[in-house]
Amino acid sequence: MLEYEEVLNRDVVIGAITPDDIRGFLDYVCSVANQRTVFFRWRPFLADPKDDFILELAIEAGCDFIVTYNRRDFAGAESFGIRVVTPGEFLRIIGDTV
Repeated sequence: MLEYEEVLNRDVVIGAITPDDIRGFLDYVCSVANQRTVFFRWRPFLADPKDDFILELAIEAGCDFIVTYNRRDFAGAESFGIRVVTPGEFLRIIGDTV
């Protein structure tokens, strides 16, 4: 959540989304999240240690996909049975777009 908060605050268009909007969104995500305990068994595995958190969570949660625009950052995730796809690819896979 801290990384999401950092990125949202860094990449937001000033005036389009307020800090209160970001806090509200993150509070909502936390309220509906399926929280997991992550054990850092594979670290370091990816080039960016911050991405290792995402991979470890996906492994612990039994996820089939990591959805990201930065596919190359997750090279090797497939060795854990996790497909790395873009948001558009994921929507096509689940049948929400043509």
